[in-house]
Amino acid sequence: MNKTNKPKFNIFKNIKYSIEGGVTVLKSEKSFKTQLIAISIIGIVLLFVDISTTSKMTLFFSTWLILVAEAFNSAIERVVDLVTQEHHQLAKEAKDIGSFGVLLAFFVVISIWVTTLYLEFI
Repeated sequence: MNKTNKPKFNIFKNIKYSIEGGVTVLKSEKSFKTQLIAISIIGIVLLFVDISTTSKMTLFFSTWLILVAEAFNSAIERVVDLVTQEHHQLAKEAKDIGSFGVLLAFFVVISIWVTTLYLEFI
């Protein structure tokens, strides 16, 4: 450990930690699993839609923004739960703001989809 109490950077350990986080969110977060299943179905459906490959990729990869937001939201919820299990207004607000981040990601994805499909079909 160095003076800032951080371990020395190691890309392989960092990747391992990231994978562990992914496994944790997959095992414990029902909303993440549900969204991942929906995104997988969307990906399969997009294979059969008559639009450009670029548009298919844009649509498919944009949906992953929701998973990113959901992962951050889950992390926020874990930290809040670590600090307190009791009802506290700041804890509620932190969780609500994290949830709002997921909603914003959803709106961004919808905007990308509407714009992309509009440009494909005009």
